[in-house]
Amino acid sequence: MSIQPNQAFSEKEKNPLASLDEWEEAVLERYPEPDVPAKSKEEYRNYADPARDTVREFYRFNHTHQTYDFVQAKKSDYLRFDKKQMPVWNAFDFLNQLVDDSDPDTDLDQFQHLLQTSEAIRRDGHPDWMVLTGLMHDMGKVLCLFGEPQWAVVGDTFPVGCQYSDKIVYPEYFAENPDYNKPEFNSKLGVYKEGCGLRNIDMSWGHDEYVYQMMKDHLPEEGLYMLRYHSFYSWHREGEYSYLLDDHDREMLKWVKLFNPYDLYSKNPTPPVWSELKPYYEDLVA
Repeated sequence: MSIQPNQAFSEKEKNPLASLDEWEEAVLERYPEPDVPAKSKEEYRNYADPARDTVREFYRFNHTHQTYDFVQAKKSDYLRFDKKQMPVWNAFDFLNQLVDDSDPDTDLDQFQHLLQTSEAIRRDGHPDWMVLTGLMHDMGKVLCLFGEPQWAVVGDTFPVGCQYSDKIVYPEYFAENPDYNKPEFNSKLGVYKEGCGLRNIDMSWGHDEYVYQMMKDHLPEEGLYMLRYHSFYSWHREGEYSYLLDDHDREMLKWVKLFNPYDLYSKNPTPPVWSELKPYYEDLVA
């Protein structure tokens, strides 16, 4: 049965995860930090089978409902940017309404997590534009506050309109996607041309594309690639979709790879001291 972009979903269908952090933890299990001893099963919050089932269910919905038409509908709806308008610091307050009550290990809010990413980048001496990229990279998660399902906000992103890579997590669930058996979409190139470049590819809808569109006039190209493709793991971690890339994508890949460890490995339970950092960040976003 075809999934309509405006189809109504139950609360369980919209939000199979206890929190968005469950997806991030699942990514960390797949891509653990190099040279750091792997966590035991007991150390992963919600590692028990029922919780793993929620991650599988999340990906089942994501892979089933993220069709080519679904993505076009979301772009048409959200890229008008008519949902809410506010100064950037108010936007961080708005994002902080995403509270993770299920996590017993940390009281950090969304803004503090973003600060940890940006501060890790700054400590390593990277330029201000990359610090700003780190600060803003998850701002697109405000989509949840507009009522979007979790699987249309986070999750590994992938091209729609062409054959799915078997290196995408839980690829078996794509068999339930209405596009899977459509001849125009299920060939290697689908609706695209070889070497057309990622800028001409429609990616599954989520926070990456939304924040890229928000920031595309405010960051250099390297930062924009970090925003737009930081969840495209089948490309920057698995080396897939090389036949869609152009030379510009291949040049930008190193920047996405540079950003990825800061995205994955910068969280810790110690909150940043905002009073000490505030002057720098107020200048940064001015």
